[in-house]
Amino acid sequence: MPAEPPRALPLAPFRVLEIGGGVALAYAGKLFADFGAEVFKLEPPGGDPLRREPPLVETGAGRDSALFAWLNSNKRGQTATPERQAALAAACDVVLDARPRAEREAAPLGAPGAVRTAISWFGDSGPYRDFAATDITARALAGVFACTGPAEGPPAMLGGIAGEVVGGIAAFNATAAHLLGGGAARLEVSIHEANISVAEYQATQGVTNPEVERRYGVNRFAPTSPLGVYRCKEGWLGVTVVTPQQFRAFCEMLDLPGLADDPEHIVALDRLRHADRLEAVFAPRLLQRTAQEWFEEALRRRLPFAVVPEMARLLETPTHRARDAFAAITLGAVRFEGPTLPQRLERTPPLAAGRAPLAGEDDALPPPPPRPPRPFREQGLPLAGLRIIDLSMGWAGPLCTRQLADLGAEVIKVEACQYPDWWRGVDPRPAFFTGRRYEHDLRFCVQNRNKSGITLDLTTPEGADLLKRLVRGADAVVENYAREVLPKLGLDYPVLAAERPDLVMLSMPAFGAEGPWRDARAYGSTLEHASGLPTVSGEADWPPITNQLAYGDPIGGLNAAAALLTALLHRQATGEGQHIDLAQVECMFPLVAPWIIAQSATGSPGPRRGNRHPGQVPHGCFPCADDEWLAVAVTDDPAWARLCAAIGRPDLGADPALARLPGRRAREAELEAALAGWTRRHGAEAAMHALQAAGVAAGVVAWPTRLRRNPHLVARRFWQATTRAFLGPHEQPSAPFRPAGGEPFAVRRPAPTLGEDNDTVLAGLGLDAGARARLAEAGVIGRRAVPVSERRKRAPAA
Repeated sequence: MPAEPPRALPLAPFRVLEIGGGVALAYAGKLFADFGAEVFKLEPPGGDPLRREPPLVETGAGRDSALFAWLNSNKRGQTATPERQAALAAACDVVLDARPRAEREAAPLGAPGAVRTAISWFGDSGPYRDFAATDITARALAGVFACTGPAEGPPAMLGGIAGEVVGGIAAFNATAAHLLGGGAARLEVSIHEANISVAEYQATQGVTNPEVERRYGVNRFAPTSPLGVYRCKEGWLGVTVVTPQQFRAFCEMLDLPGLADDPEHIVALDRLRHADRLEAVFAPRLLQRTAQEWFEEALRRRLPFAVVPEMARLLETPTHRARDAFAAITLGAVRFEGPTLPQRLERTPPLAAGRAPLAGEDDALPPPPPRPPRPFREQGLPLAGLRIIDLSMGWAGPLCTRQLADLGAEVIKVEACQYPDWWRGVDPRPAFFTGRRYEHDLRFCVQNRNKSGITLDLTTPEGADLLKRLVRGADAVVENYAREVLPKLGLDYPVLAAERPDLVMLSMPAFGAEGPWRDARAYGSTLEHASGLPTVSGEADWPPITNQLAYGDPIGGLNAAAALLTALLHRQATGEGQHIDLAQVECMFPLVAPWIIAQSATGSPGPRRGNRHPGQVPHGCFPCADDEWLAVAVTDDPAWARLCAAIGRPDLGADPALARLPGRRAREAELEAALAGWTRRHGAEAAMHALQAAGVAAGVVAWPTRLRRNPHLVARRFWQATTRAFLGPHEQPSAPFRPAGGEPFAVRRPAPTLGEDNDTVLAGLGLDAGARARLAEAGVIGRRAVPVSERRKRAPAA
């Protein structure tokens, strides 16, 4: 039988121009290139500065950056000239533009019919718009670091490229949505605002639960415990325990049943208050077996634990190798491995292996012909007319669909009265239900704005049938149930695709739908643990550290939206639907990419540096007079001279031994002490502005709840006031993308109360008032959550 011909990649119809610098730009372009778009990367004469980022490898034509190669594989590399810029801009459907704001305004690029997306640290308006920035200073200002690290400080700041990767995904999602909508657009994306999504849990919960917004120590986060990384007989185990049932199973696994019976250990926050005492008991037990043995035991007990691998082990993990999670990148004469894109579209997966261009390699190529013009869209939402059924709960799935709802898609959130979204709350006490406290949680409201909401008990034939009828009129379904749930309910992808053959359906298992880990339970922290990120962050003498309460959740949600939009663009061009198997752990790998690539290319990920940086000195987190902290990054030699002038240390600026990076590296501790001596005399805000006035990258380490009053975000109208039943007035964070020079995409409606849109949605399926009343009487639909004591049927696990 002849082999099936290879399918066209989903973004092959598009041409993309990438101009400017930075990881966010390159990663947005990578998403286009690896899904088949023809991407033209314009570099300045002498090459993109990223070509000098470690690790450097010998290409046969000199030394070049392996990280640059991974970010820019499958692109065409050309040297920027005014003529080439203009010719390519006229020939491309998309212009991704990360040039400085003044340069973009002086020389705009892009045909009138193109989607033109400007990518910058802080957007094109507001008091921070011209701030000097790096990945860590932007994330500090976004509230990402404040809750991580020793209780007494300094906050622990994960290095690498995590913040820019998040910004790149946001840029891709906004651009892809406008391509799907069919109209031209001018957009701007703020890397700073994109990273606020990582801090949203603390920003929302901290309003009513202040204990969430504190540093409790390395590997400790409210509102639960234990949550961290622990040494075993061999290797490290990532542990996350949330519910009383999980804590009991954990204690039974360690043969410590009495520990679970202590009333001080039932509530998660109480366990955190007694964390020292608890760890003194269970940590020695973990030393009795290897991390792999404990992980296998946790799989049997359905506990959300993971082996925390170092980079060499991560690259060798059979589960990841079977999914082609890593693939070869070629740069000149050298080959090494890097992460593949996590958006695993089953019909049209992304390219795995890739070749990156040497500097100016494609300069001889003639520009492609111009694109025919498309209408310019100044108003309207790009995804209007798209209908998505949201079967997800918690953080990652709802964040995926929230992005599409913000862009105009009709998102119908489906819950059950018996088992509502767990972010409405999991309190089993009767008063929680009689007082409808499940309608008061701000976390739920932030993740589910701009959506409608219905209830359906999918364990009943009537509820399952109504979902199928909904799917007939839908474009996509998003779900994050445990793998076995929808097949048991008769609602898995083959069944739903029979109702709508061109359906796009996205599933979000922790480790993928196949393989020995397919049934593993995971929280966002589990995904971070399994990614290996804790082994490369923190100080060298620390255990591997958890960097966020639940890093994998927002990262999974952002990547899921990118996957869904890509599949919908393919469907628009071909009429084909498909299933997406998004392994959420793989969404974390791009954040770990610098160390994965270094391991593959050089045999080592390099040392753990804590808050220091391999190419920037001084670099770190410094104490201020108001008990706050300031992130500072001296990016190059001229910035060092400006820093010395700003802090009143002309002696250091005049010292020739410190004029270059190697000299500063040799005296790093001395320079850090000098900078800390200056910051201690100033409040964090004043110190930041003084350094920024000198052109030095600096950012206050912001507490998440204080972002609501951040002057830059206020000036950009990032926080939008809304009102909702039961909750009353509250503020919603905006999407990190907006029309260029315009207002944020609006919060058009608050999150739905339970079953709020039952009548409207079900009437649209032809059910009259009598039919709806019968369904309510049978408990298939409703508007009040059923107390735990009255639930007769088992919940679909999620």
